Amino acid sequence: MDPYRHERISASIREELDELIAYEMSDPRVGEATVTEILISSDYRKAVVRLALKGTAKEQADTVEALNHAKAFLKHELTDRLQLFKTPDLYFEAALAADLAAKAAKILKRIEKGRPRGESEKKSIS
Repeated sequence: MDPYRHERISASIREELDELIAYEMSDPRVGEATVTEILISSDYRKAVVRLALKGTAKEQADTVEALNHAKAFLKHELTDRLQLFKTPDLYFEAALAADLAAKAAKILKRIEKGRPRGESEKKSIS
């Protein structure tokens, strides 16, 4: 079995859900929401969808409630678009700002490690 299948499915679901929520949902309760992360269970039955939400606490709660109400529509659209054999059940939750900041810090560290050393550092080592 492909070791990267989990990552590919997660990325595909994230992209499609982000587009569905932003452009194709007509529920007025859905505010500005961005899909930040998809966590899929090992058996592909459940997917936790983490959202970066804007607005007041009440607006954020309304957005999560509206998305939970629209689960069937979203799952049906994902099944049509991605043509998965088994589309996972969706569970929406708000991503905490602390989680997002920690994730950004990890990404920055990866970028720094991947960059080649500057000329001044190369000379001091030699």
